[in-house]
Amino acid sequence: MRFPDLAVILAYLIAITWFGARFRKGQSSLGDYFLGGRHAPWWAIALSIVSAETSTLTIVGTPGLSFAGNLGFLQVVLGYLLGRVAVSLLFLPHYFRGEMFTAYELMRRRFGERIRRLTAAIFLVTRALAEGVRVFAISLVVSIVLGTGEAASILLIVCLTLFYTFEGGMTAVIWTDVAQMGLYAIGAAVSLAVILAKIPGGWMHVAAVARAAGKLQVFDFSFSPTMQFLSLKYSFWAGLVGGGFLTMASHGTDQLMVQRLLSARNEAESRRALLSSWLVIFFQFSLFLAIGVTLFVYYREAHLVAPRELDRIYPEFVWRHLPVGVAGLVTAAILAAAMANLSAALNSLASTTVIDFAPLMRDARAGSLQLARIMTVVWGVVLVAIGMIAHRWGSVLESGLSIASITLGLLLGVFLLGVLTQRVREWAATAGVLAGLAAVLYVRFATPIAWTWWVLVGSTVTFAAGYAASFFPSGTPEAPHA
Repeated sequence: MRFPDLAVILAYLIAITWFGARFRKGQSSLGDYFLGGRHAPWWAIALSIVSAETSTLTIVGTPGLSFAGNLGFLQVVLGYLLGRVAVSLLFLPHYFRGEMFTAYELMRRRFGERIRRLTAAIFLVTRALAEGVRVFAISLVVSIVLGTGEAASILLIVCLTLFYTFEGGMTAVIWTDVAQMGLYAIGAAVSLAVILAKIPGGWMHVAAVARAAGKLQVFDFSFSPTMQFLSLKYSFWAGLVGGGFLTMASHGTDQLMVQRLLSARNEAESRRALLSSWLVIFFQFSLFLAIGVTLFVYYREAHLVAPRELDRIYPEFVWRHLPVGVAGLVTAAILAAAMANLSAALNSLASTTVIDFAPLMRDARAGSLQLARIMTVVWGVVLVAIGMIAHRWGSVLESGLSIASITLGLLLGVFLLGVLTQRVREWAATAGVLAGLAAVLYVRFATPIAWTWWVLVGSTVTFAAGYAASFFPSGTPEAPHA
């Protein structure tokens, strides 16, 4: 236990908690608490989107992917751009018609209350499970640094993040995201430079060794008429199509992201934040994949044994091999990413619960801030519980993405029914969701199809089944929805 490093980490934890809690001032309505009063500039929202999208899964999991494989994950990132363009064209115009607090209010407006609550419930379950994986991911780092068990590590991070999220709401989420994203980007760049300094010949040598080992390969255009290419997680087609649909679903229907888009001053600034965030995302994934490749060369030439769980490779290297002080900075940066994503999850889970389920909020939006804060605490307890069991689910990066991919396709499919069709009503949309769920569960448990395709399968089946069901009478009259 190195006290200068621990001092840096402790200083960060105190500073960021104090900084976020300061935003309690001016919280007088749910609009302030859940949308930051719509005062945040577009560039801050863009960085907040990046912070939520990368999270600890990126920092802990991505270097392990390139350490064991290559740079193929960047193909998924290319799909992220297509998904953002689609969200900006299809969904943003609808979100800025009237005052919305959650993505699922659009479903109430289009289909009715039951679909609104169905889609909101899907989000709550999916986000809670995926965020539980993220909570476990950060416990790996904290347990390495402090030597504590996973349970104590989870409690420490969740409690600190819960405190400033409880106090400052969405304003605290956005501005702590900005500070934390800057910190973990700097920490990653510093750690890459330190690793390179330990390798004779620097990056030129790393590139030569990595190229010979196939580590610098980005594109895989494998395509088979027998559909075997669907089992590839990171091919060009899986990345472009699967990554595009995943981003359409996550950024267009997942309240974690939509809440940030709704916090913009207007539709134009929301679109600018969404599209510009891709440039930062591409840079960040490239940086962490480069760290994994560099660690591969370092471990190979130093004849070191990699940990059995490759998710631990980067945090263990940081703590055991970086200079005193630098290790504390980089570890604090990893904690920053975790707390940024966790605070956003707590706020979005609470907002969906209060706005889409609590009957107290039907009459007045300026109502109970106390209820909003209570639900923030409740979801904090739930995420602690899920984080305790998430260690059984495999790689943290792929576990988080695969969990989201099971249900995000259902949300995307029903949202597309809402914005692209007129004839589909509530019962047909419900039938589509059930058909999509059956299809994606079959794909998940009975086929070798990779998780990168699950959103495409779920959304396509949901849309097609819902549209087909609209040609059959429901048996009960339904009032049209605007």
